[in-house]
Amino acid sequence: MKKEFVVIGLGRFGGSIVRELIELGADVMAIDISHGRVDEYAQIATQAVVADTTDESVLKSLGIRNFEHVVVAIGENIQASILTTLMLKEIGVPKITVKAQNDSHEKVLRKIGADQVVHPERDMAMRIANNMVSNNILDYLELSEEYSIAEIKANEKIAGFTLIDLDIRAKYGVNIVAIKRSNQILVSPQAIEKIRLDDILIIIGSDEDIHKFEKKALH
Repeated sequence: MKKEFVVIGLGRFGGSIVRELIELGADVMAIDISHGRVDEYAQIATQAVVADTTDESVLKSLGIRNFEHVVVAIGENIQASILTTLMLKEIGVPKITVKAQNDSHEKVLRKIGADQVVHPERDMAMRIANNMVSNNILDYLELSEEYSIAEIKANEKIAGFTLIDLDIRAKYGVNIVAIKRSNQILVSPQAIEKIRLDDILIIIGSDEDIHKFEKKALH
């Protein structure tokens, strides 16, 4: 069976989610209060609907409770985002992902039962900033407020050494969970694995430890 999603709010973020989900073969009901935005996605989404999602009776009439996952991507209107999330929770939607505008918005969303809260602009800014500051960090993905996964390019300082030689976990507190090498990925590499120049190390750890490893081991 195809996975079925609802995306509420068809701004840049919500619209991108709709496109990606359709590309991945899912069925998507796209909802916005703007006729123009709904018209734009009428040919892309499985179903596109003009609706005010802060009205519980509207959500019920659309059969939203039958969908297992709803994404609330409402942009500027924080009140509409919070009310919509609350209504979705009340009618029993199993999983709700919500875009937050700021930390205060996130706190409210979590209190009223959002399952996942995302900060696309902040997360993208963090990734871009880390890439700009370091020549070695290729990508950066925040897992929580303190922990992240980073892709770091191996340079001549660590190439030729095995993982056991470098003792990265004991020295820096980070774990190498995989190594990307050409077209292959070594998942959970063994301690005797020798790092090659230009290997991409996928490491997990606290933000502080990741930066400590990047500064001390690679510079």
